[in-house]
Amino acid sequence: MEQMWGMFALLSVLAALFVVTPFLRRERIVRVDHDANAERIAIYKQRLAELDEELANSRIDTLVHYESVREMKRRLLNELAPEQALTNRGDNRIFALTGLLFVTLFSVIFYQWKGNAKQVQDWYSAIEKLPEYGERAVLQDGEPLSANELQAFALGLRTKLAAEGDDAVAWMLLGRVAMSINDFEMAMQSFDKALEMNPNNPNVLVNYSQVLLIEGSESGMNRAARMLSKVLSQDPNNIDAISLLALIAYERKDWAEAKAAFEVLLANMDKADPRYSMIAARIDEINGHLSPSTSMTVAKTITVTVDIDPKLAENIPSNGVLFVFAKAVSGPPMPLAVAKLRDYRFPLTVTLDDSLAMMPELQLSQFEKVIVTARLSVDESVSPSKGELEGVSQTLELKEGENSQSITISRVY
Repeated sequence: MEQMWGMFALLSVLAALFVVTPFLRRERIVRVDHDANAERIAIYKQRLAELDEELANSRIDTLVHYESVREMKRRLLNELAPEQALTNRGDNRIFALTGLLFVTLFSVIFYQWKGNAKQVQDWYSAIEKLPEYGERAVLQDGEPLSANELQAFALGLRTKLAAEGDDAVAWMLLGRVAMSINDFEMAMQSFDKALEMNPNNPNVLVNYSQVLLIEGSESGMNRAARMLSKVLSQDPNNIDAISLLALIAYERKDWAEAKAAFEVLLANMDKADPRYSMIAARIDEINGHLSPSTSMTVAKTITVTVDIDPKLAENIPSNGVLFVFAKAVSGPPMPLAVAKLRDYRFPLTVTLDDSLAMMPELQLSQFEKVIVTARLSVDESVSPSKGELEGVSQTLELKEGENSQSITISRVY
């Protein structure tokens, strides 16, 4: 921080010298000789008397006399200019001081306006607090990092890597922090750097697999599966790798492989673990897919037609994401089915069904009454934020098979 202000002060001094120097230089070259000025005036008067005499004796005409007198006056004024400069000496100092004050004020105001002083200060603060953030994030020492502190932690790690060179641990930590702030592109780039230095690091492979699962593409899931298989080849009992492989199999509807992976997890978990009952329920659900005749749930779908109030058409965010989701009237707070659209044009139609469930054990078909919401998000999160546009339906009683619902986005959250 001191270095930043030092550079600012240096630039301000240089600018001030640039403004003040011409005034000071002019004062240094001024020289006044009163005897010389008196002699010049005497010569001027003598020559003027001679011209008057020549005009009176008709040796020169009136026009020549006039031009000669004017030229003599011009030369006299030029020769007496140093004495005039002496009368302006005090003015030069005032001009120099005024210029100095102007440059100083202009520099301060312009830097505060355009210099990103707050961002620079936050950057230095992030560097200074990097050890503290590391202890709180890695060692769980103290309060968990807030969203702003996670952003500062990521900035500090990037600065450290830029200044000190590649560090596999720092790259892995940066990737995990990027995951926490939902910057998955940064997370993947960081994990790639870490794997370049240590291709077999199981922690990096598992974390990278999580990012690829969130990204959700088929190629990403295939790559995640290969990474997790590599981890299990080194450590067959790695619970994190097994659970992620189970999720991949579940997403692919490979019920047999998913069941086998979940059963391995269940066998390695204490019954007192709160996740035990959830995994057991997941296995029961998979058994229903393996034996469809035992499933008592009849599929339900909702065809949602979404439009927007013309009064809000100009408020549509340029990079907004449209979420259409259904929540149970009496049930869990999380949505039962969510459709996420990046490219949309109103009006449009979206179908919500069990394939869009956020949690496989909580499906749309299991509930009888729901409320459907359409929300234009500015932060790619289904959770509401101030200023977002949304429309909400009345309570919809679901019947077996297909249901329909119309929603108009008509309010600002």
